[in-house]
This record gives sequence, C-alpha cells and structure tokens, in this order.
Amino acid sequence: MFTHLHVHTEYSMLDGLSRVDRLVRRAVDLGMDSLAITDHGGMYGAIDFYRAASDAGIRPIIGCEMYVAQESRHGRSPRDKSPHHLTVLSKDARGYQNLLKLVSKAHLEGFYYRPRVDRELLEKHHEGLIVLSGCASAEVPGLIAQGRMEEAKASAGWYQEVFDDYYLELMEHEAVEHLPEINKGLVQLSGEMGIPVVATNDSHYVNREEASLQDILICIHTNTNIKDERRLKMEADSYYLRSPEEMEKLFSEVPEAISNTQLIADMCGLELDFSRLRLPEFDVPDGMTADDYLSQLCWEGLRRRFSPITSLEDERLAYELEVIKHTQFADYFLVGWDIAQFVRERDIYFAIRGSAAASLALYCLGVTDINPLPYRLVFERFLNMERKEMPDLDFDFQDDRRQEVINYVVSKYGRDHVAQIITFGTLGARASIRDVGRALAMPYADVDNVARQVPLRLNITLDEALSETPELREMYGADEGIERLIDTARALEGITRHSSTHAAGVLISKEPLDDVVPLQRPVKGDDDSVVMTQYAMGPIALLGLLKMDFLGLVNLTTLARALELIAGTRGIQISLHDIPLDDKATFELLSRGETVGVFQLEGTGVTRYIQELKPSSLSDVAAMIALYRPGPMEHITTFIEAKHGRKEPSYPHPALQEILEETYGVIVYQDQVLHIARIFAGYTLGEADIVRSWPRSETSSSRVRCRRATRKSWPTRSSLLSSPLPATPSTRRTASAMVSSHTGRRI
Repeated sequence: MFTHLHVHTEYSMLDGLSRVDRLVRRAVDLGMDSLAITDHGGMYGAIDFYRAASDAGIRPIIGCEMYVAQESRHGRSPRDKSPHHLTVLSKDARGYQNLLKLVSKAHLEGFYYRPRVDRELLEKHHEGLIVLSGCASAEVPGLIAQGRMEEAKASAGWYQEVFDDYYLELMEHEAVEHLPEINKGLVQLSGEMGIPVVATNDSHYVNREEASLQDILICIHTNTNIKDERRLKMEADSYYLRSPEEMEKLFSEVPEAISNTQLIADMCGLELDFSRLRLPEFDVPDGMTADDYLSQLCWEGLRRRFSPITSLEDERLAYELEVIKHTQFADYFLVGWDIAQFVRERDIYFAIRGSAAASLALYCLGVTDINPLPYRLVFERFLNMERKEMPDLDFDFQDDRRQEVINYVVSKYGRDHVAQIITFGTLGARASIRDVGRALAMPYADVDNVARQVPLRLNITLDEALSETPELREMYGADEGIERLIDTARALEGITRHSSTHAAGVLISKEPLDDVVPLQRPVKGDDDSVVMTQYAMGPIALLGLLKMDFLGLVNLTTLARALELIAGTRGIQISLHDIPLDDKATFELLSRGETVGVFQLEGTGVTRYIQELKPSSLSDVAAMIALYRPGPMEHITTFIEAKHGRKEPSYPHPALQEILEETYGVIVYQDQVLHIARIFAGYTLGEADIVRSWPRSETSSSRVRCRRATRKSWPTRSSLLSSPLPATPSTRRTASAMVSSHTGRRI
C-alpha cells in the first residue's frame, strides 16, 4: 500500500491547485487509507484537511514543507533569500504541537522572503516529528547535486541524530535538473548510513490533465505569462496525485521506498479534540466560580435596569444563566463584560451587533443597552443547548480608537494569548477572467470586455454569468480564444489567492496561542503588531477558541466627534442615550432621502426604498435594513404597500398573525423565523435555530430528534407566545418552506 506524503493544496497560495475536498475524494477513489498535507511554509488548510479526510475514512497526516535557513533564521544576507526545503510530518499530539511552534516561529522570528526555521529550532522542537529529506531544493539533495557527497553525508547525519524518524526522500519527475543523480546519491547514503528511503510525488494538482491549469496558476503567482520562456514552470505533467500502481512501477527497483510510506502512515495517529473549550479564565474574586461571579453581576444589573422586576425578567434571566452554566460560557460573558467596562470608562463609542442583542444577561451586564424583551428577541439565536456552538459577541468601536481596545486586551491577557484572525481571498468570477487573461498574454481590451459581461453581483459564478448574460454566451461560442479564457477561468474560479487580516476578528486564548494554532505577522504588520492566526474563523471555532469581532466604524467616530463639537461650540452636553427614538423630524429627514453618512441607509438602492417607505418609527427603519439583502429584498414592495394601507397584510397561516403582525405579514427578522418553526412545527427555540442556521450548523434532523429525546432534563422558561400547533409532516414542510423563503435556503 502506498501513501502520498508530499502533497500541496490550494493553501500553498497560487502554487497548488488541489482543493481539499477533491483531493480527499481522489485519494478515496484510488483506494488509499492515508494522506498527508504539506503546504509551503504554512498550515492554513490543516483543519479543513483533517476534517475532510477523517469524514472520508482516510487517516489525515498533518505536515508542512518548511523552509530551512542556510545558517541562522535571523540571517538577512543575499544567500538567505534561498532557504532549503524540508518535509516535516507530525506523528501525534506532541508532534503537532511542535509543528505549530516551528511554523509560528518561522513566520514570527525567521521571515525573510520566506518563513524560515533553522537547526536550533528543529533541535528544540524535534519530538513527535517525522522528517523527510525533501525535494531537489532541499539541503541534502542540493549538496548531492553539487557533487559534495561528504557534506551531504554530514548533513544527513545531523538530521538522523536529531530526529528519531528521518527518511531520505526519493522522487521521479521528468525535467527536474540533476534528479537522477540525486536519487542515486540518496540510495548510496541510505546504504552507507542505514537511513531508510521513502518515495514521494510532489503533488500540486489532483489529476494529470490539470497540469496546464497549474501552469496558468504559476503565471498568475509570478506575474508572468505563458509566452515568457524564462518564467518559472513545472516542465512535466507528473505533479498530480499518482495512483499506488503508478508509484510502485516508478520505484520497482527500490520497493522499500513504497512500503516505507505505509510504515510512516501507520506511525501517524494524530487525533484533534474539537469538543474542548479553550476560553481564557477570567480572574474572579476568591471563593467564587466564574458562574457564581457572572450570576452576581447579572442580578445586580437586573436590579439596576428594572424597577419593579416582574416575573418575566426574573424567569428570563434565570433561564439564560442556566443555559450559560450548562454550556460553560461564563468566562466568555465575563470577558465581554470586562471589555465593555473598559470601553465605557474611557468614553469610547461602541455598539453591539447581531444576536447578542437578544441576551438579557448582556443587557444586565451593561454590554448592550437593549432590553430584548419588548422586541421579543430570541436568546436561542445567541446561545442554546441544542446547538452548542460558541456565541458570537460582535463589538463595533469608533475606528480611531479600536486599537486602544486591542491594546487593552493584549495587556490584560498577554501578547502570546491574543491574535487577529486570518481571512482568505479567492479568485472571483471577474478576477479569475482578468488574471487568466494576463497569464494567457491576451490583449487587455479583449479580456476587459469579457470581464465586464459578468454581472456585478456578490459571489456570482461564471456558470451563473453564462446562464444569465446572452452577450457572454455569444462571445463564448464565437471565439476559441475567449472560450479557452472562460473555461480556464472557470477551472480556477474560487481557488485561494491570498491571505489578509480579518477586518474585525480577534482571538483570546487560555493557553499560549502557538500551542493551539499556527501564527504569523499580519499582512501589513510589523514586529510590534498583534500576531495573526493561520487558521480562519471556521477552524478557530472548531478548536473551541474565543473569537470576538472588534470592528472599527467611522460612523461611531463621526458621532463622537459631532458631540465633541456641540459641547465645545454650544456648551451642550448630549448623551446618545438621551436622544428620543420617536423624533418626528428625524423620520421626515429620512423620508426625504437625506441619508448620506447614515450607517446602512446611505446606498442608492436603500435610500430609494426609505423614501418610498416614509418611516414613522424605529421599527420601520429596522425592518428596511433587515429586508435590504438578497432573498428578503423581493418582499420590500409588499411591506411598503401594506404599511401605507394600499395592500391588505397576508398571513401564511392564521396562527402566525401574532408573530408577523408588526411586519404586515412579511417575514423580516430571524427571530420571527424561530418563532414560526416553534409555533407551527413544534420545535423548541433551540431546535428552530438549527433549522435557521442550516446548512452552516451541519446538524441533521436525526440529531435534532435525538436531542429532543433528552431535553426534559433541560431548564424551561415561560413562553413568550402561545402553545405550539401539533407537529405533523405537513406543518413541518410548511414551516420549512417559509424559512426557505426568508433565508434563500432550501430546507
């Protein structure tokens, strides 16, 4: 049995074409039981790969093709621009943690054109790792190619001494200079030193016929085109996921090189734990737990916020605290409270966005200033027991003071416990056409003309563009050059192009972050910048890490500056909380379309609808903001017509009138979706949230039923609505259809 141990994915950033899902499916089709990922210099796709392989029944081997400094990782001489390559695989949890350390330090300490480690780091973090000597650009093969066998032997001896599992890596690729001599020298070293050999294939794409696409991708990466004879390219079409039979035939003279791949695979047994929470432990008063302290703060806040306190507030807060305790997120709430306290003390303007506004506990803590009860906001959208995922606490700060908040978090929890979060840019429809056109050396005007035919719509695909645009279809069918351009662009569309820093995501961890995730500098950062994770939002959440959004908003800065100017020029001190929410003059201003500088209302389209709506309440404004997005947008006219009495509100079912009356029969808010699923289909609000978030939650109806069977032991609270209708297949289908209409997803 053969296992591929040298594999690049799209996360090698324009040097790899293999999408993780396709790569894993191909390995399954080839009958393999193990597969490695070894992207250049980083671990960006490790978690996605681990999950995809595990789900497919394949053993995932997490590794990296590292760059090794010729001398020290701190060197900055001309020769340091050309580090050696090295294939490194993790055997187990210890090896994975050392791999994280090496990759992080390569970026944070050794980056010079490439992220580099050196022998000092390799020796310090050697445990649990399997090391292969690498490709033709690696140290030992490079010395052999230069005829320096004694030095190659000394270098191999160092790796053999440091690593318990060190292998000499044999490859067979046509047109690689000196590769036959390298393989001959490696086999010689193996015999003389007792170092085992292992066969690999430097895989960059899944299927052989994709070699031409890989060539285009390299042109995009290096900003060259296919007519440039001096450009970097892979001369052969052998850099694909070869079958075990092909590999056995290639290395028939050294069969142990094939069997050793399975020996290595069998040594690898990494199991990642996605059930563990890694929240920072908030420093609570002596003798108290985080749950105790949170409860104390919340009940104190309830007494401050409400007078008198009714059973509705009392029961709702008790319910939320019980859910928080059950899901073990008390520290999360305390961290949010601490940040809000800091911000308020320093008069930094901020707001809380999203489902967090539905939490009475956060209102009592002073994190939000919205009482969720009058608006019937559903706490289960923020946190529930059926869908035990990390809650999403999203802060908006005035953009000129956002860094103050980040600096506070760093000082509070430690520089090695705080990071910004990476995000990846992909080749979109138009960008793919333009990049491919340059790589094909096509005239700019021709490429631009094709790109302009793609409709300007978020996330549109080239297939959709061809379907919707007759002019594009006509171009495609009439010109072979344009047909090649579009077909190539379609094949590369969606591939990972680059990384950048997420506009808002900030990570706070219990352990030092490089124990849990690989790190690097932000794309435009320096040595003093807060570091950035190499894992994106999804993997961060899977690993149980605390993620918060710290978004800088110029609108909040404008408000803060306006109040300063009013105080300075008029001597009038104004608090935003003192401004009435029913100010008639404000609604008249919006009705005239004077929305420049008004957050979420200043676009041309939404301004036109606001003028037609002529809002007379804050609810009208909120509804328009909620409706102005793909899917619900088609119901805007219905809403406006019903508001002005030109159309009678229509309700999908009489039982839903209570839920939809405030929005004239139109499903506007996600909270309404949850109430519909609860009332009409018999779900709990937590189960309804699973339906709302499908397919993101990846939760099947069978899991919902399984959870329902055990929910009798969970806490309950007084219903905000009447009892649900009997749940039948018919009512469930109807509820799903209504949810689908609102979310644009088929349930």
